[in-house]
Amino acid sequence: MLDTAPPITRAAPRGAGRRRLVSMDVRSIPNLLTLGRIAVIPFFVWLVDHPTPARGFWACLLFAVAAMTDMFDGYLARRLNAVSILGKFLDPLADKLIVMAALVWLCAMGRIPAWAVVLLLGREIAITGLRSVAASEGLVISAGSGGKMKTALQMIGIVGLVLGYPYHLSYLGIDLGVVDLARVGRGLVYLSLVFSFASAAEYVQLFTSSGGAPSHRDGRAA
Repeated sequence: MLDTAPPITRAAPRGAGRRRLVSMDVRSIPNLLTLGRIAVIPFFVWLVDHPTPARGFWACLLFAVAAMTDMFDGYLARRLNAVSILGKFLDPLADKLIVMAALVWLCAMGRIPAWAVVLLLGREIAITGLRSVAASEGLVISAGSGGKMKTALQMIGIVGLVLGYPYHLSYLGIDLGVVDLARVGRGLVYLSLVFSFASAAEYVQLFTSSGGAPSHRDGRAA
């Protein structure tokens, strides 16, 4: 007797479609740029680990390129309609990883005091936790002007700290004399602390006043 039973097919495992979507997201240009920002962190750390003016210059250039890709990948994601959940996770993670790595190594080099690094990293961890709790409740707490200013000041300050040596500068033919970029960088990072805690207070206020209603404000910087 012929067996007329239908052939047995193996069902796709649960979540296989989601894994395929994630693998496609990884290969998108914006997410590749974000992953590249994470990949340069060991090279950046290697350059600043044994400081010299030349190595400081290359480390600064690497950090600046990474900071520029942060702006470019977000633009591309919107332009190519490639905004993804993976990108929303990786983009702020990449920013925080490279800033944290820079601050920790600069602290070990004596270019920024430990108390400032502890305050900055503690704020980042606390706000990341707050936003995660808010997201689990369906709330989106996005960055305001204070968070964006904090990020800009930190980035420029870290560039000054990485260069970290006195330089004779001039601008448009005007002799500015010898400028210690390490001091300039420290000043900018100290100033970013003000905006860090001001924006943190804003996030807490938004969270406590939301009353469980989802917020639809959009933003990237934290």
